[in-house]
Amino acid sequence: MVSLANNSESGREAQLQATLNVIPAYTWYALPSGALTFVSYRTADYLGLPKDHPLRFGIDTTASWDSHIPLLHPDDQEETRRVWSTCLRTGRAAEVSFRVRNAEGGYRWFLSRAEPLRASDGTLLYWIGVNLEIEERKQAEFYLAEGERLAHMGSWVLDPTGVFPYWSHELFNIYGLDPAKEGVSLEQYLTIVHPQDREFMRSLINRMFAEAAGCDVTKRIVRPNGEVRYVRCVGAPVIENGTLKRIVGTAIDASVHELLTQELRRREDYLAEAQRLSHTGSFGWKPISGEIVWSDETYRIFEYDHAVKPTIDSVVQRVHPEDRTDFQEVIDRASAGSTQFEHTCRLLLPDGRVKYVHAVAHALQDASGNREFVGAVTDVTEGKETEHRIHRIINTVPGLHWSARPDGWVDFINQRWLDYTGMKLEQAVGWGWTPAYHPDEIEEVKVTWRTALAEGKPLEMETRLRRFDGEYRWFLERVFPLFDSAGQIVGWYGSDIDIHDRKLAEEALRQQEIELRQMLDFTPQLVSVYGAGRERIHANRIQLDYLGIGLDEWRQRGPGIHIHPDDSERVNACWDRAFGSGSGFEVELRVRKHDGKYRWFLARYNPVRDDKGQIMRWYVAGTDIEDRKRAEEKLQQENAALREEIDQTSMFEEIVGTSSALKNVLLRISKVAPSDSTVLITGETGTGKELVARAIHRRSQRSSRAFVSVNCAAIPRDLIASELFGHEKGAFTGATQRRVGRFELADGGTIFLDEVGELLLDTQVALLRVLQEREFERIGGTQSVHVDVRVITATNRDLNAAVANGTFRQDLFYRLNVFPIEVPPLRARKDDILMLVEYFVQRFATKGGKRVRLIDNKTLDLLQSYAWPGNIRELQNVIERSVILSSGEVLSVDELWLSKETAVPASRVKAQPTVRGEVDPRSEREIIEGALAESRGRVSGPSGAAARLGIPRSTLESRIRALNINKTRFKFG
Repeated sequence: MVSLANNSESGREAQLQATLNVIPAYTWYALPSGALTFVSYRTADYLGLPKDHPLRFGIDTTASWDSHIPLLHPDDQEETRRVWSTCLRTGRAAEVSFRVRNAEGGYRWFLSRAEPLRASDGTLLYWIGVNLEIEERKQAEFYLAEGERLAHMGSWVLDPTGVFPYWSHELFNIYGLDPAKEGVSLEQYLTIVHPQDREFMRSLINRMFAEAAGCDVTKRIVRPNGEVRYVRCVGAPVIENGTLKRIVGTAIDASVHELLTQELRRREDYLAEAQRLSHTGSFGWKPISGEIVWSDETYRIFEYDHAVKPTIDSVVQRVHPEDRTDFQEVIDRASAGSTQFEHTCRLLLPDGRVKYVHAVAHALQDASGNREFVGAVTDVTEGKETEHRIHRIINTVPGLHWSARPDGWVDFINQRWLDYTGMKLEQAVGWGWTPAYHPDEIEEVKVTWRTALAEGKPLEMETRLRRFDGEYRWFLERVFPLFDSAGQIVGWYGSDIDIHDRKLAEEALRQQEIELRQMLDFTPQLVSVYGAGRERIHANRIQLDYLGIGLDEWRQRGPGIHIHPDDSERVNACWDRAFGSGSGFEVELRVRKHDGKYRWFLARYNPVRDDKGQIMRWYVAGTDIEDRKRAEEKLQQENAALREEIDQTSMFEEIVGTSSALKNVLLRISKVAPSDSTVLITGETGTGKELVARAIHRRSQRSSRAFVSVNCAAIPRDLIASELFGHEKGAFTGATQRRVGRFELADGGTIFLDEVGELLLDTQVALLRVLQEREFERIGGTQSVHVDVRVITATNRDLNAAVANGTFRQDLFYRLNVFPIEVPPLRARKDDILMLVEYFVQRFATKGGKRVRLIDNKTLDLLQSYAWPGNIRELQNVIERSVILSSGEVLSVDELWLSKETAVPASRVKAQPTVRGEVDPRSEREIIEGALAESRGRVSGPSGAAARLGIPRSTLESRIRALNINKTRFKFG
């Protein structure tokens, strides 16, 4: 602690300032409060303070206790403020290192120590500070720490008391500890050491203390994160006056080196084992000194004791006498400057056994420029013996065979090859085989062979080999590489197959093909030849001229490019079927000429097969049928015109008449026939509703398919479902076998359901399903039957009334009534009666073999005036009876044949009010019973109750059932 006598305050300050200015350091003092008051001129100049700055003169500026902190480096301010505040609080000296900014704005390191200056009575007068520059020391510490970091090396000090007074920053990192924390004790250190090395290190440290000895040891540590590292520690004792003061040392992270060392030992073991298993040893040889180094496996191969130092002479002694000359040449070339060598020879062992060895070596140079060969020697005895056995086998195989080394050097040729060429093995090995090839092809053979060697791929080529008598024959040469388990080529094997006869046959075939092509060119058709996969091969001159292209261009064009777009799909479909069946076909198509115009051709496609029945070619011959097609089109046009004329003259086949009412029906037939819409034909009995249905079918796209007519009223109601949809065997009593229904018979065509209003409700449901879903189930069946049928229905009933009284389904009516056609009664076609009479007279007269030339005028008047309640059917019956009874050429009709009741039936639309209208049920019952009494219980027919009331028969029947009238009681009066 600094003390100062009790001088006057001003004198004391002057003395203190003078003292601080002469000290060769950066000095200052502060008031007891900590406020910086004075700095020496050395300090002021460093800081760059002005000449009149108060700090130069010790003038109190009432600054704060930490006013000097901003002069420090930002990273050091917090620590310095902490240390300074501690000094002021405790009144004790302290020191701290920080960086101070100089006049130029740079920073330098200082070690600052502050001491309290007290009066004799202990009163604190000032804080005296001395700043020593430590910039160079800090740089040295930085370089030391950076060197330790880069080298993964730390330093330490251990005193005899078991305390580490110093651990470097990097040492903390090596051990995985936080450098900001305090150093570890000896026991803490030992806990970091790996459990298996811990006792050893404890005893080592105790021995170092006891013997004042150093250490050099590698141990394992376990970092806090569980990672195991190898650390090498080197320590040296510091002894003063014969006493151990401390042990100073370094520690380096040797994990990588240790692991590499272990891996190297492991690989050395693997290499030695691999050499043993592969019978391959390694060696080194310095030609200048003659020094030779062998591996253990090399000693085993040469069967020398390890105590014998190998030399060139000892190696030569082991080489077979017959191979020593070649071996010595290899040694001489290597000694003379060769950079590598590879040689195979035999070893003759003391017991008479023979080994084959293969040696490969490359020359390396050391720092002095001296060469040393490093190589490997392999015991190939087993391989050579196998090779000899293979050679013996190959010599017995019929054919020319040979083998070569990986570089293409031919090392074996079988005896048959030598016998064929007349060459000796010594001549042909290596590259000596080349004279056996044709002079025109030998260069190509060499290039092909070298290319295969470079790419490591098999080759196949056709070439000529000279026979011993000088004749050349064609051979197919195939060469394949042989790979080891690692995928490396270890050799090549080749075979030459005599194909001379095949080549002659191919040449003859080529000549025949040329002749055939010339013949095809003379053929007046478009002829083309395709391969089995439809690839283009040849087209004759006629076709090429027609297309305006050459043969090569034709081959390159895609299929169907010259065919008319409308014909392409049809032709491709024919091709697909032909490929599947293998049979020929013919198709008419249009082919575009070079001028862009299309002409019709008949193309016939025929396959050509080999002797095994496999298709080799497709021959296509196209015959021009343009003129024929034009004639056909003209004929079709004429036929169409004639058919139209016939249709007009025949008036829709059997529908005869020209009245406006009939023309309206025919017009509706023409409109609906081409579609598949459902048609409902209505009209009185005998108006020809079925003829209308047949006319619709004949003019539809289904005209070539079946027209199935079903009279629903003529089939018992119990059997109508079976009749329409068929039944399965055993579906009901009497169903002894499966029966196909009318809908199945009409599949693809048209079904006509006459008197559809007579169907029962359950049958109506099945019919509705057919119309909606185009499917049904046979009676007693479980599987759905799908059909494509057009449905045409007819009825003389008023279906609207049937829907109203619940005897006909409304949804079915809507399905059937898509396109309604009302057939007019004959009384509405008075203009057609004469034409119909003439039609029926001619028809029945021709059928009966009679000649009727005239019709009695009275008869014509009678027929014209009659109401015809039975419509055309009644007229047809009357004319047929007249023709049968006629004995001359004049036709006459007896008036008695016509019904006496000439009342005109009311229309179907107006029929209901006649019976029901606005009368009550009682009066309706009386009207119906009155009509039944007059007709003696008969409902239908010209004199029946329905005709008398002017309503449809079905309507009257439904009202009789509704009113529960017993019509049988009127039959007898």
